[in-house]
Amino acid sequence: MSDVDYVYAVARIRSKELGLFSAAVIEQLLSRPDYEACVSFLAEKGWGGADTPRDGEAILMREREKTWEDIRDLTPDMSVFELLNYTNVFHNLKAAVKEVCTGAKVDHIYYSDTDPSAEEILEAVQEKDFDSLPEYMAGAAKEAFETLLHTKDGQLCDVIVDRAALDAVCRAGQSSKTPVLRDYAEATVSAADIRIAARCCRTGKPEGFILRALAPCATLSAEELAHAAAAGEQELRAYLKSTAYGGAADALDVSLSEFERWCDNQVIEAMKPQKYNPFSVGPLVAYALARENEIKTVRIILSGKRTGMPEASIRERVREMYV
Repeated sequence: MSDVDYVYAVARIRSKELGLFSAAVIEQLLSRPDYEACVSFLAEKGWGGADTPRDGEAILMREREKTWEDIRDLTPDMSVFELLNYTNVFHNLKAAVKEVCTGAKVDHIYYSDTDPSAEEILEAVQEKDFDSLPEYMAGAAKEAFETLLHTKDGQLCDVIVDRAALDAVCRAGQSSKTPVLRDYAEATVSAADIRIAARCCRTGKPEGFILRALAPCATLSAEELAHAAAAGEQELRAYLKSTAYGGAADALDVSLSEFERWCDNQVIEAMKPQKYNPFSVGPLVAYALARENEIKTVRIILSGKRTGMPEASIRERVREMYV
C-alpha cells in the first residue's frame, strides 16, 4: 500500500480508536458488583453481537473477530500482521498436541481466526503430518508431540512450543521492514524472557532448563539472564537493574501480579508512538495490539468477578490501556 492508502486507513482506525476502553471505562467495569453485571455492561457498550450468547468468553471471542474483520477491510496486505498471530497460533499448537497425546478435549481452548487454523493444526498433529505446517512451527510441533507422547512431561512440551513461538516472533521482527513490528517483536520477546526467568527463579529451575526456555533477543543476554535467575531473586533483580529493564526488578519487589502487568505494559508502551504516525501501517498494528490488550484486560476482570476475587486483587492485574 502507498502512503496515501495508509492515510485513509489510518483515518478510519483513528475513528475506531475512539471506541477503545479508556482507564475510566475499565474503572466502570471494575465497579460492577458481579460477573453478570459486567457482562451486561459490555453488552451496553456494544460488545458481542445480536447472535452472541450472554457469556463473557463468547463476547470476547466475537470482539476479537471484529478486530480482524476491521483490519482486513482496511488493508489487502495481511502478511504484515502474520507476526501478531504467532502467539495464538502456537497456543493452538500446544492445545492440539496435548489433546492428541492425552485424549482430553477442552471446550473453547482454541483461538479462532488464525492462519493456519486450529482445525488445520489439530489435523496435522493427529496425522503426524508435521511437514504440512508452516516451517516456523513444524520442527517444534514434532518435537513437542514426541516429547509429550514418550515422557508425559507437559511442562517440557510447553517449553518447546513457547520457545519456538518466541524464536518465530524474534526472527520475523528482525527481518521486517516495518519499524513498529521490529519494536513489537523486541518488546514481546524481552518481556517474555524476563517473565520466564522470574518464574523459573521462583520455582528453583536449574540454569540449563532456564536457558533452553529463553529466546535470544537484542536487548538482553539470555546467558546472563539464565545465570542470574538460577542464582536467586537477588541476583536476578541485580541483573535486570543493569539493563534497560530495571522497572521489572521494581515490579518484582511489589508482587508477581505487578510484575506480570509490567511485562504486558511494555508492549503497549512500545506501540503508543504510533498514535502520531499517519503515514504507515504502524497505527493499524498498534490498534490490533491495543484491542488484544483491551480484550485480555476485560478477560482478567471477568475471571476475577466470576471467581469472587476481591476488587483490589483484580485491580492490580489490570493492564495499561492504549488510549
